[in-house]
Amino acid sequence: MQWTDRIRQVKIVLVVAAVFIAVASLFISNYLVRDLSAEERTKMEVWAEAMRSFNMADENTDLNLVLKVMDENHTIPVIVLDSAGQVTTFRNLKIKGDSEADSMAYVTAKGHRQQAEGMYVRIYLGDGAEQEGDYIDVCYDDSVMIKRLQAWPFVQLGVVMVFVVVAIFALLTSKRAEQNKVWVGLSKETAHQLGTPISSLMAWTEILKETYPDDDLLPEMDKDVQRLQLIADRFSKIGSMPELTGTSLNTVMDHVADYMRRRTSAKVNMIKQLPTDDVIVKANAALFEWVIENLCKNAVDAMEGAGTITLHVEKSGNKALIDVTDTGKGIRKKDQRNVFTPGFTTKKRGWGLGLSLAKRIVEEYHRGRIYVKNSELGKGTTFRIELRCDEE
Repeated sequence: MQWTDRIRQVKIVLVVAAVFIAVASLFISNYLVRDLSAEERTKMEVWAEAMRSFNMADENTDLNLVLKVMDENHTIPVIVLDSAGQVTTFRNLKIKGDSEADSMAYVTAKGHRQQAEGMYVRIYLGDGAEQEGDYIDVCYDDSVMIKRLQAWPFVQLGVVMVFVVVAIFALLTSKRAEQNKVWVGLSKETAHQLGTPISSLMAWTEILKETYPDDDLLPEMDKDVQRLQLIADRFSKIGSMPELTGTSLNTVMDHVADYMRRRTSAKVNMIKQLPTDDVIVKANAALFEWVIENLCKNAVDAMEGAGTITLHVEKSGNKALIDVTDTGKGIRKKDQRNVFTPGFTTKKRGWGLGLSLAKRIVEEYHRGRIYVKNSELGKGTTFRIELRCDEE
């Protein structure tokens, strides 16, 4: 749980950092765009005044400075409209249209749109022109630099989000790799440690059989030793791809039901709903029985030792569907997607590894799927496993 909590905290920090960077970028870019817009407005006022001086020039006017001011604008798109709304000139504008008429219609429409948005500077021509209505409007648009600045925060936000996603993915991959190493190491070591005492127990059992051939307890002891051998074999298979063979689901369910009946109280009722025609799947019988046993043991804990467990098997198309249903206390909605997370448990005592191990066996080793089909508080839970049928 500590590692899971640390990963969650890191993800929260990364998301908060991404949001902070995005907000800061938007604020700074908006500040820069506002200043540059004000500067371009001033340039357009100077340019408009130069246009006014050019239109009112006579033979004594020195046009060198006027022309220099007008020619130095290479970035800001400009459209000049007369008082009738007709285009008199334009520059720094990409023309759209197949014909000259279409091009002028496009320029005129764009100029009127800029007028409506307040992106223009009006200059009056001649003395008393303001009263007579003789004027021109110098309409302008944002320069390429301003448009790039306006778009940059969103590009930066996208880059930051990609970085956050990659970082989180790397953290999860690292966590999963570390978990896999722990799984494999723990399983192999457990199988190794169990090997020697199990071998000794098997030898002592054989000696007891020879010494006390009629003892009724020896067969039960032998079953327990064989059970220990099966558990050690299961642990030894974790970490390496087990061999999958045609396995009868009816047989698997019979074994699990018999084992659970012997290991639980009479208050736990085991019900088998198996098809008449056996369902065969590619599976490792020892490991798959382990999965069903884990689900049944969790069901017994959820029912607090009293209730009904139903093992249901059916075939749907080329899939085998296995449902394990209990009448326990159910799983809260917010916990259903976390039940397979290593370390997650709602019990006071427990490692929270049973369901995560079951998921690993079903999905990684058998290429199947396991999930909570439904759960209702106070009524029970159904886990479903989906496996491909063996068509051979």
